[in-house]
Amino acid sequence: MRILIIEDDRDTAAYLAKAFREAGHVADQANDGLTGYDLALEGAYDVAIVDRMLPKMDGLTLVGSLRSQNNETPVLILSALGQVDDRVKGLRAGGDDYLSKPYAFSELLARVEALARRRPKGAPEETVLRVADLTLDRLSHKVTRRAEEIVLQPREFRLLEYLMQNAGKVVTRTMLLEHVWDYHFDPQTNVIDVHVSRLRAKIDRDFDAPLLSTVRGAGYMIRDGAR
Repeated sequence: MRILIIEDDRDTAAYLAKAFREAGHVADQANDGLTGYDLALEGAYDVAIVDRMLPKMDGLTLVGSLRSQNNETPVLILSALGQVDDRVKGLRAGGDDYLSKPYAFSELLARVEALARRRPKGAPEETVLRVADLTLDRLSHKVTRRAEEIVLQPREFRLLEYLMQNAGKVVTRTMLLEHVWDYHFDPQTNVIDVHVSRLRAKIDRDFDAPLLSTVRGAGYMIRDGAR
């Protein structure tokens, strides 16, 4: 994910940026509302984390200004103000989630990942997905690479579809269990590895440029030039 952290406490912002990078994400930071607003408008971020109390432009004004510009980047508001009325104001201003301080980074990470998985409001449903020379047609359930048709089993098709929907991003085993298998069980089970291995054999083995890679300790990623 590409994450924008808008936090005036420089130590906190640096800590969060470092923690998100260690979790495998890209993190930019801004230390005042105006700078954060400009970055949010210019950059294609998966999630913005916005502190409520900011210099130059407060967090709620920032979020409201983004929404007035039709910017639908998911926003998580951080605040020391944790009363119900404060949370309601944050959500009504255009925030997608609200987390009170103090908080555990593990909870912040989980909330950010959940926001990133949501479809942007008003986003059109793509019927054809493409990564390099690999194409997946969601209507005909046809997969081709270099015009050569690749026959996939239904679960393999769903697995590839989800990976291609998240092309260029790390997809964790838990995400695959939730979105491809539709239920929860031990994410350490090898059922995912087996299906990924079969899928990789079909879409990569006979081609010069592999697209599907394993990100050690994190999950999987499909992108042009994966290895």
